[in-house]
Amino acid sequence: MIGLLQRVTNARVEVSDQLVAEIGPGLLVLVGVQRGDDEARARRLLERLLSYRVFPDSSGRMNLSLGETAGGLLLVPQFTLAAETRKGTRASFTSAAAPEEGRRLFAHLIELAQAAHSPVATGRFGADMQVSLVNDGPVTFWLET
Repeated sequence: MIGLLQRVTNARVEVSDQLVAEIGPGLLVLVGVQRGDDEARARRLLERLLSYRVFPDSSGRMNLSLGETAGGLLLVPQFTLAAETRKGTRASFTSAAAPEEGRRLFAHLIELAQAAHSPVATGRFGADMQVSLVNDGPVTFWLET
């Protein structure tokens, strides 16, 4: 599983001009599910998201995690993260999980996140979403399990 995490001051997701998710300070995480991913990888990704130190401490160093700051967590499915882009000028999606498997594992990740952290907001799997954010820093990390 891939998580592209961005430290944000705020982020939101709209579908068909309707607000479906919004957070204040916290993490926006674009989530890609790859072939071969399973529940254990979803659990490991969440552990890393909640404990990854990306927020500043009193000295301004990135020493605090989302769990320590109680910020928002916005999970947004994005299958294009699993694209193969090393050759040519068109992405290949053969490494992405099949849609139903991706939907199942994204739903599992949401369930785990809601049990472990609050607040949690989510985008909609398979929807045409408009994602808005203010990246704080900017701070962006690619995590893969």
